[in-house]
Amino acid sequence: MEMEKIAGRSSLWDAKPSPYCPGCGHGVVHRVLCELIEEYNLADNCVFMAPVGCSILAYTFLGLDVCQSAHGRTPAAATGIKRARPDTFVLAYQGDGDLASIGTAEIIHAANRGENITTIFVNNAIYGMTGGQMAPTTLAGQTATTCSNGRDASLGMGNPLRVCEMLQSLAGVTYLARTTVHTPANVIKTKIAIKKAFDVQLKRQGFSLVEILSSCPVNWGMQPVAALDFVDKKMVPQYPLGEFKVGGVSVTPGA
Repeated sequence: MEMEKIAGRSSLWDAKPSPYCPGCGHGVVHRVLCELIEEYNLADNCVFMAPVGCSILAYTFLGLDVCQSAHGRTPAAATGIKRARPDTFVLAYQGDGDLASIGTAEIIHAANRGENITTIFVNNAIYGMTGGQMAPTTLAGQTATTCSNGRDASLGMGNPLRVCEMLQSLAGVTYLARTTVHTPANVIKTKIAIKKAFDVQLKRQGFSLVEILSSCPVNWGMQPVAALDFVDKKMVPQYPLGEFKVGGVSVTPGA
């Protein structure tokens, strides 16, 4: 009996081994993005803005035009490309080190200006590519190579930075949401949120950002299943899921 194929590799992802560690969420997010780019028929007119981070080699496996900017400068480079080529779909992809630390100024001002770009922000609460150092989004008490006893604000390490809550007050933001990819149901919700963000750019309505909580088992020192449980039990309470702005209007996540 011939079996019906219900899922498969995107034609935009070259047939190469995944560059990501087992249990990492980047591959899931890439798959969702590739599916949407194909559904919207954007592949021939899309620039993928790769960050300095685990996705830095995107140009080696994605069948898209890819631009690699300096660390944290993805929003600034994306702004330049979008303004020079307003009909091109510009997709900025950043991790928490790239967006919430080195590039904090860039993302705030791009959002505040209402640049018509779509940003995908993958938050795994740690610096992945460089060896598991504490990131601005590392949870209180979470260990990292630079805080082996756990993050402690009383020792000058600061508190976890909530990017969606920080950007919510900016008038230039049209769509803002936080999702996760630690369960199949949440992957579907992530795809719905990203689709809304795509629509904002295609309708020329301004800045959109989707923050996606993701596991990093290797740098967290966990098995992949335990890392998924960490996302559910530890990260989601710190970073509530839901939409923060829709059509430029602030909303309460989960309301």
